[in-house]
Order: sequence, then structure tokens, then C-alpha cells
Amino acid sequence: MAINPTTSASTGDSHQGVNAPGLQVFVFALFFIFGGITSLNDVIIPKLKELFTLNYTQAMLVQFCFFTAYAVIGIPGAMLVKRIGYMRGAAVGLLTMMLGCLLFIPASSTATYELFLFALFVLATGVVLVQIVANPLITLLGKPATASSRLTFAQAFNSLGTTLFPIAGAAIILGSLAKVEAKDLSGPALDAYRTAESQAIVHGYLGLAVALAIVAAVVWSFRNRLKGEAHQAGTGLAGLDLLGRPRFAFGALCIFLYVGAEVSIGSLIVNYLKQSNVMGLTTEAAGGLIFVYWGCAMIGRFIGSLVLRLMSPGKVLAAVAVGAIMLIAISTHTTGRTSGYSLLLIGLMNSIMFPTIFTLACEKLGARAADGSGIINVAIFGGAVLPLATGAIADATGSLALALLLPAACYAIIAAFGVYARKPAEDYADA
Repeated sequence: MAINPTTSASTGDSHQGVNAPGLQVFVFALFFIFGGITSLNDVIIPKLKELFTLNYTQAMLVQFCFFTAYAVIGIPGAMLVKRIGYMRGAAVGLLTMMLGCLLFIPASSTATYELFLFALFVLATGVVLVQIVANPLITLLGKPATASSRLTFAQAFNSLGTTLFPIAGAAIILGSLAKVEAKDLSGPALDAYRTAESQAIVHGYLGLAVALAIVAAVVWSFRNRLKGEAHQAGTGLAGLDLLGRPRFAFGALCIFLYVGAEVSIGSLIVNYLKQSNVMGLTTEAAGGLIFVYWGCAMIGRFIGSLVLRLMSPGKVLAAVAVGAIMLIAISTHTTGRTSGYSLLLIGLMNSIMFPTIFTLACEKLGARAADGSGIINVAIFGGAVLPLATGAIADATGSLALALLLPAACYAIIAAFGVYARKPAEDYADA
């Protein structure tokens, strides 16, 4: 969505922002919700892997279907938000997320993996809509000079959700794994086992559906809260021309790589920590440590929101990307707790990457902020492609350590973008 230049700002503009008293707190809540729901995939993957006796590539279809929604919905979602407005767009997104949660009921009752994947796609469609609203909106609710810091602070609430949700998810979903294993069953007994065990997933997501319905109602009551909002007409492919700007195109690529790397690592945590040469944990115990990965990201974002006010965002981005590569190297070349916790600490390095890449890429987009956000959301499709590729490497080599080389390569390119974007963006005339 484009905001009227007389009453709004985007990163790099001279305006002071839109008039929306108290709305920042609401946007922080949106970040908390969609962050937490996304992180539950890390808990569901080992559960479904066991129930349906999947290999790593098949299990990563959870992330593929979830993040494919970003590619499919990114541009149409931006068009919808431009048509109906930020707040109404958020309400539609929340209701779509609720529908996705409810679809877990038929998926469980039929014990069908494909239906679980479809439910996750619908859930992710709602997440995309909410994210298209939240990312540009938080940059508009304040001074342009502090947009990167403000988005990083908002992302900290995203990380708060990704920290808390897996704790509850591991207890509810992974804690219910029976002593018997799906691989030892067949026929009706296997179907009955899958239906019974997947009820834990249903119960968790039904609770989320109720909460989302309540939040959607609150959002709808705020639908006229945003003052000075205006809409700029455009075609569905309007944002693609932004890829002609080298800085934006490089940044969009890095969003693709960052999300892919972050999701790949998060998806492998449980199985990685279960390895005898790492920590040798049970599924439930390993799932209980997912919160460390996301908790580090939360802490890093609170710290980063201050650091980014004092230092060049590009240089900070390059530094944490190099830090992530170093932690992968330590994890894959050591054993025991050192190996396990060095992998979990990558969350600290990830902390400021998304908001910093986003603001550096979208710097000085002006009234094209929503178009840029739509393209960036398409780039989040990296969360579908790279985890699948990482799983394929793990299956082909029989080594999760070797599979981590792909995320390491992603971080190397992100470090290069940080160096490239350390200088201010060029001025562009709005199309």
C-alpha cells in the first residue's frame, strides 16, 4: 500500500510518519502472533516425521508448503492491502490464519499428511497478509531515521513469540509421542495411531484459532484508527520494477537466503540435538531447547535496536553474518554440548538480519513501500526452497553437519550485502 506522501514516511523520506496514536503496541502484538505460529513448524516437523515415517526431504515439505504461500500470496496480498487498507488487511489475515488452524481437524481425523500440508499453506496465507501489513507499517509509525531500529525492536516481539510458542508446543505436541513407533505398525493400527497422536496437534491449533478470532475482532474495531492513509493504484506486477534497483534486488535476494538459512537450521534442531555425537537427547528434550535458538534472536533484537542507533546497519549486518558462519563451523567440528549450543546460538546472529536487510533494501522507496514489502514477502519463499534443499543434502550424505554448509553459504552472501549497503541508498523518483 502506498501512503499519502503528505502524511506519511518511508525509510529514507523526510516526513515524520502517519498519525496513529497507540498503534505501535498493536503492531508489536501482530509480530508476536505470526512469529510464534511460524516457529511451531519446528515442533511439528519431528512429530509428523515420526507419525508418517518420513525422510528429511519429505519432512521439510512442511516448510515448503508453509513458505510457498509467500511466493503465491506476496503480490496479490499487497494488492489486497492496498485496496482495503492496513487494518482491514490485518483482520483478513488473522481470520485466514484461524481457518488454517481449523483445517487441522480434518487432517487429523483422516490421518493424511497432505491435508496437514494444505492446512499449513492456508495458515501461512494468513501469516503473509499480516506480515505485509506489519513490516511497512512499523517503519511508517515514527521517524525515518530510526526505522531500522524500530523494525528491529518490533521483530523482538516476533522473537518473543518464537521463544514462547515452541515451549508450549513441545510440551503439548512432542510430549505426547507414544512409546510405540509408526514404523512398527501397519494397516488400521497405523491409521488409528496416527489419528490418536495427531490429536495433540489439533488441540494446540484449536486454542490458537480461538485466540486469533478474538484478536481479529479487536483489529476490526481499530479499522479506522490509522489517519492519513491513502491508496495508490497499481497492477499486480507493479512492484517488480523495483528489482531494477540493484540495492533492492540484492536485499530481496538476501531475504530469500536469510529466511532459508534460519528456517533450515530451526527445522533441524531437534534431530541435530538427538544425535549421539551432539547431545543425545530425546525428542521432547531436544524440542524443549528450540526456545534457546529463538530466545537468542529475541535478546539480540532488543540489544540490536539500540546498537543500530549507534552503528552503521550495514556493518552490523556483515558482522553478525560472519558470526553465524563461525558458529556453524564450531558446531560441525565439535561434539557434545559445545556442538549443540553453538548451533542454538546462531539465533543471536540471526536476530537483526531480517529487519536490517528489509530496511536497507527498502531505503528511500517512499510511496512504493507497500510494493517493496510485497516483493520482500515473495522473497521469504526462501523458507520453502532452502530447507528442502538442506533436507535433500542430509538424505544424500547421511550427515546433518554437511547439510549445514548450505546455510553457511547463505550467510556469506548476506555478509557481502552488509558491506555493499553500508552507504546510504541513492535517491529514486517514485514511479
